[in-house]
Amino acid sequence: MGIQLQPYIEAVEAAMRGLLDAPSPAVEPLYGVMRYHLGWADRDLRPISAPRGKRVRPLFCLLSCQATGGEWQTAIPLAAGIELIHNFSLIHDDIEDRSATRHHRPTVWAEWGVPQAINTGDAMFALARVAVHGLAAAGVPAEIVLAILQRLEETSLALCRGQYLDMAFEGQPEVSLASYMEMIEGKTAALVACAAETGALVGAGLSGPHAALHSFGRHLGLAFQIVDDILGIWGDPATTGKPAADDIRSRKKSFPILCAMEALASRGDGELARLMAQPTLSDDDVAAAIRCIETAGGRERAAALAEEHTQQALAALEGAVPPSPARQALRDLALMLVSRDH
Repeated sequence: MGIQLQPYIEAVEAAMRGLLDAPSPAVEPLYGVMRYHLGWADRDLRPISAPRGKRVRPLFCLLSCQATGGEWQTAIPLAAGIELIHNFSLIHDDIEDRSATRHHRPTVWAEWGVPQAINTGDAMFALARVAVHGLAAAGVPAEIVLAILQRLEETSLALCRGQYLDMAFEGQPEVSLASYMEMIEGKTAALVACAAETGALVGAGLSGPHAALHSFGRHLGLAFQIVDDILGIWGDPATTGKPAADDIRSRKKSFPILCAMEALASRGDGELARLMAQPTLSDDDVAAAIRCIETAGGRERAAALAEEHTQQALAALEGAVPPSPARQALRDLALMLVSRDH
């Protein structure tokens, strides 16, 4: 029987809830807004259970710790910190992308305004660091805690670089595939890689296979984002929760679109570029754009690249970590992420 992941998720949730207890009544609303974003409170900040993220990054952290010989419970403070870093970035991304909803609820900035949303994200980032310092109390050596903190700082900067590129692309008529891959390296892959690597640092220390776990997470993060790009065009709205072909309607520069535009431009076909340059697209325009992308091989190349990175991720994992239930759980979780429909 395989590992049941629910106890891992519940342990991380409990650690995060402990961090989100307000130190005084005056700042209770700040902590309440953080709980709202995490799906634990309603718009009046009353406790509820609302739709929330998959918590995959903390799972990769805990399972990497276990797969490399550690007790997964030791890494709980780290897993909680990684999930808080992910969520701080989402709060700020929603402001920068002007996204009014997340998980079918108003985003923090849409409900409480941009200034409070910025401060809420900042507070969550600070709490993530507080969480990670809890590793010392769990018995992790100081040199390992310091190495983990360094990787978290580097990863947070990578997130900012990726978000910068993503926003910069909005004003650029042309974006190369190389630039796009650099963007998702920072915005998506970096934190998945960090979660797997730092979990391995807790499990096996600096002499363990943490570099291989970083490679596993990096390739998986790239595959995850490319699959997300595929779903952004061809995903079923009933399962994705987004309008059909949402990435085309918003003229997003995703991998299948850039891939198709590059192929079409090489043979002098500017139809897709013309469609994507329009301020608004009709249903007929969207249908025409999808036909262009499919004809140019955008969907096929995206699926092939996602599969290539998935296989590289699994090779990195299986080449450095011996067979165990935790390694199998990492493999299963990875395959679930890249075969999802939402």
